[in-house]
This record gives sequence, C-alpha cells and structure tokens, in this order.
Amino acid sequence: MNPWDIYKKAFNAWENATATYMEQVLKSPLVLEPAGAWLSTLMKAKAKSDELAAGWWGGLGLPTKRDQERTLHKLNQLESKLLDLEERLAAQE
Repeated sequence: MNPWDIYKKAFNAWENATATYMEQVLKSPLVLEPAGAWLSTLMKAKAKSDELAAGWWGGLGLPTKRDQERTLHKLNQLESKLLDLEERLAAQE
C-alpha cells in the first residue's frame, strides 16, 4: 500500500477524533464562562485605551478618530451633492 494513503487515513482518523473532542470541550461551561469573562475584560480595557488615546490626541489639538470619521462623512455628503448638481446642470444644457 502507498505510504501517502496510510498517512492520509491516519491523519483523517486523528482529525475526526480531535475535532469531536475539541467540540465537546469548547461547548463546556468550564471553558465558555472564563473565556467570556476574559473577553469582556479585554473589551473594557480596549475601550478605556481608545478613550485615553482620543483624550491624548485631543489634548494635543489633533483630530481624533471620531473627528476624522465625521469629517470624512461630511466630505462624502458634499461630494454627493456636488455630483447631483453637476447632473442637473448637464441635464439643463
């Protein structure tokens, strides 16, 4: 028999057994509850970090991410209005 076929069959058997085991483990409340708590803590830390960074940039007088997003939104609105006006002008000519 071909060594590659033997390896492939062994790997597939191992993968199926491992997948079944990991699925049971990852559905366990003993894993899910600490993972959820860790993720919540991590997201709170990220929010606090973003808040501090925005305050720091704002303190330097530089635009924050939120300021840049607002400006980009206004620019997109202006561009849309400009395109509409150009279309109207072309239609009247």
